Amino acid sequence: MHIAILTFEGYNELDSLIALGVLNRVRKADWRVSIASPTARVRSMNGVVIESMATLEEAGSADAVIVGSGAQTREVVADRELMARLRLDPSRQLLAGQCSGTLVLAKLGLLDGVPACTDLTTKPWVQAAGVDVLEQPFFAKGNLATAGGCLASHYLAAWMIARLESIEAAESALHYVAPVGEKDDYVARAMRNIGPYLYEEPATASDGRSFRW
Repeated sequence: MHIAILTFEGYNELDSLIALGVLNRVRKADWRVSIASPTARVRSMNGVVIESMATLEEAGSADAVIVGSGAQTREVVADRELMARLRLDPSRQLLAGQCSGTLVLAKLGLLDGVPACTDLTTKPWVQAAGVDVLEQPFFAKGNLATAGGCLASHYLAAWMIARLESIEAAESALHYVAPVGEKDDYVARAMRNIGPYLYEEPATASDGRSFRW
């Protein structure tokens, strides 16, 4: 199972790296989580340089993809060559947009008729792309999910774990990262947000295995 987190120049550390940490709480030999970038290295909005673990093309064949946020997302969506490399398909992948990552999904035409969540700065740009923006931290429809606000990134990670592995695994991952003394409340709040969007019907990963949706 491969989950790619699209991370571009000017990325937001909270969006990409919190999701990376939560997703990696699943300890299975075939569970892989990658930072996928258009270049070998990318620098965050605060100057943190990280190395890419996968290409954008590899992300196109991943079982699940989170599109991270950043300070240069409008430059990303204006780059036709870069956008052409993003071969994402909700019929065979779980896809999620974090904050301005929602704008990327909108510009790819993947949110037609689907309301979405995003951060307050990105909201007018997503609306200008023809997408209704919700005043809530998380929303999902089918294989598409979006979150608004940096600290909603763990909702996307938990939703993906619940869909690809199990609800119990998602709760366990959240419990591990939650503050001491607040763990039960933290997990319960997260599950209240993502729970309405979890279903029991079978879906199929790119390698033919079934997973929860």
